[in-house]
Amino acid sequence: MVSETASPRRTELLEAAYGYALAHGLADLSLRPLAAAIGSSPRVLLYLFGSKEGLIRELLARARADEVALLRSAPAGGLAETTLMIWGWLSDPAHRALLTLWTEAYARSLIDPDGPWSAFAAETVRDWLALLAAAQPESIRDTPAAEAARTAALALLRGALLDLLATGDHARTTAAVHAALPPG
Repeated sequence: MVSETASPRRTELLEAAYGYALAHGLADLSLRPLAAAIGSSPRVLLYLFGSKEGLIRELLARARADEVALLRSAPAGGLAETTLMIWGWLSDPAHRALLTLWTEAYARSLIDPDGPWSAFAAETVRDWLALLAAAQPESIRDTPAAEAARTAALALLRGALLDLLATGDHARTTAAVHAALPPG
């Protein structure tokens, strides 16, 4: 049985589970250690979230909420300026745990498209492309060239992020982003 109301306890446990997921990832998530770490029980988690998959879906939604908060805070500017602003946020060491979780969820949604990760990657791509589109002049936004430019910017950001997470080489990846900035 799933509790349909967002009780304070449910919200508290979701936030605690989110902190746990940021620290430990989701790949080998087991309810018993999670519950012990956040001061709950597996039965309570199952009651509140319906299933382990339901909890994972809620955790992924919580991670996307952090991502969407960035999208909403993006200042007006051209595609190059917006790409640099996003890179500044992505490369900030304070966001490493969130971005590692994001990378895990993104990959899992490609491998297990019917699981709790379903559509996470596609929704993320749509979110980022919408932000990048908003940075382009309205007069060209709907052209194939503008769509290609924002797709290239997204590919640049995603590739640089994966490289940064793998190597920790901030200077090299930042230089690559600057060297490959998309036009307007």
